[in-house]
Amino acid sequence: MTKKPKLISQTHIGDDGTGWHRDAFNDIEARLTDPGFPCVFSRNAFRKRLLKLIFVENGERSGIEHLAGGLEEYVELSREWDGRLDTAYPLAAAFSLDAVAARSVEEYHAFGWRVLQELHEMDPEPWPEGVGRDPGSDSWSMSFNGMPLFCNMSSPAHRVRRSRNLGTHFVLVINPRERFDVFAGDTPSGRNVRSNIRRRIERYDGSPHALQLGTYGTGAPEWQQYGLVEDNVERTDRCPFRFRKP
Repeated sequence: MTKKPKLISQTHIGDDGTGWHRDAFNDIEARLTDPGFPCVFSRNAFRKRLLKLIFVENGERSGIEHLAGGLEEYVELSREWDGRLDTAYPLAAAFSLDAVAARSVEEYHAFGWRVLQELHEMDPEPWPEGVGRDPGSDSWSMSFNGMPLFCNMSSPAHRVRRSRNLGTHFVLVINPRERFDVFAGDTPSGRNVRSNIRRRIERYDGSPHALQLGTYGTGAPEWQQYGLVEDNVERTDRCPFRFRKP
């Protein structure tokens, strides 16, 4: 029997007849088709129908195992990337309303970090060489199935950071780390891309961009960019992630 894939293309949303999947997708669609939405990469991917999705029914182990299976599929797909923007598939993992008992930005972030920790502990592959194990290091990045990733926590609790609010559901937006390095790394063209996106963030949010936004490997803690706080303040808290591999 052929195993049913957990990774869904945006062109097949609703095929399974689950109503909340369509609702979550419609919310994401409304954001990514808004010309003012800051992330030009996400908008381009959606326009070209490149978005991949995973729908997580619950926050129990079965839900996280489903997410882990879909994330394995996504990483395997991403290994074949040819380096072009038009073949860069972003991933949105949306959680049902029943999966998350949270109201504040901080509570949604706590849930997101619990999910990432459980994914780490389910990870079938060794931690990638050269990727820091301590989130306090410049070289740390969340990794799964041997691939470094960047994870964006978006929640309905965000009022100031509107660009981190994709509707009524909690969503993890995941991309391979290397794609940011290729298109928005620490190069003249990459710095121009980041500056443009941050100006767009300020217009869309109506507020200065978060102080935590930085560039990988240049001293800005990567983990702080996963879940952005509402206020423009320096952060002194410690990352909840703990390395558990042998």
